Amino acid sequence: MTYSPTLIEHFRNPRNAGLMTNPDAVGEGEDDKCGDLARFYLRVRDGRAVDVRFQTYGCGPTIAAASAGSELATGRPVDDLLRLHRDDVERAVDGLPDERKHAADVVAEAIRAARSPLEVLLCYPGVHALAFHRFAHRLWSRGWTTTARFASHVARFLTGIEIHPAAKVGPGLFIDHGLGVVIGETAEVGENVTILQGVTLGGTSLRREKRHPTLGDNVVVGAGAKIIGAFKIGDGSRIGAGSVVVREVPPNSVVVGVPGRVTYRDGQRVGGIDLDQVDLPDPVAKAIEQLMERIRNLEAEVEILRKAVAAAETDDKK
Repeated sequence: MTYSPTLIEHFRNPRNAGLMTNPDAVGEGEDDKCGDLARFYLRVRDGRAVDVRFQTYGCGPTIAAASAGSELATGRPVDDLLRLHRDDVERAVDGLPDERKHAADVVAEAIRAARSPLEVLLCYPGVHALAFHRFAHRLWSRGWTTTARFASHVARFLTGIEIHPAAKVGPGLFIDHGLGVVIGETAEVGENVTILQGVTLGGTSLRREKRHPTLGDNVVVGAGAKIIGAFKIGDGSRIGAGSVVVREVPPNSVVVGVPGRVTYRDGQRVGGIDLDQVDLPDPVAKAIEQLMERIRNLEAEVEILRKAVAAAETDDKK
């Protein structure tokens, strides 16, 4: 699979990445097949997008396309953005391989779908859960622990998201969809973190000590991922959907699997360079394949020996 120099540059040095506080519009696009997701934040003045920020979760080309799309959208009239086509995004990265053309669709859809802050305020359960948590955390900090727990319980009932009132949550946290998210008592979440549905930031003991994970800045945690233990997920890292992470993760890494294993670090595949972060290697499957190959070789050697013994017995009878 071949990528253009422009796409590689946007992937290695993405422009305008991160959350925007108090945006005038928010849009999201997602590919149903591979789960790639892009979210755009727009600040609008005089009918033009004067500032654009994005967050992504998915393969390298989607990150690059979002970076190029943010530059493409900046300064343009909002009415023009409503007509943005995937071809415009694809041209901005000098083309995409056929297997990764969905990246342009995701980005174009997100930019076209920019929503008003009112819709975000009314219809995003993650926003509601965080509002409850800010209130509950203040109560907890002032010693009103029972009242704080009750406030978090109400939030859980209304949103399906459970955040312990003692948890430390940084600015810019975005909880997408949110159902089934659990954030434990001693968990710490950095700035501009994205958490999808079904994520657990869990502990490993009942002792009154640091027992839940710490997420660095700009971390993305995929749907259904479980991060268990008192360790840190490094800044800029991404945890794949369904992964179970039980040990510390270096900054700028991609983690997949059960237990979670680092497959990318600093934009480079562990063991080689490849921008494909969807079809990631599975170390367990590779080990099993090597064992199967060894078994086939041993069976072939046993068959040769069996035939040799049979031939020798035949000669003896003669």
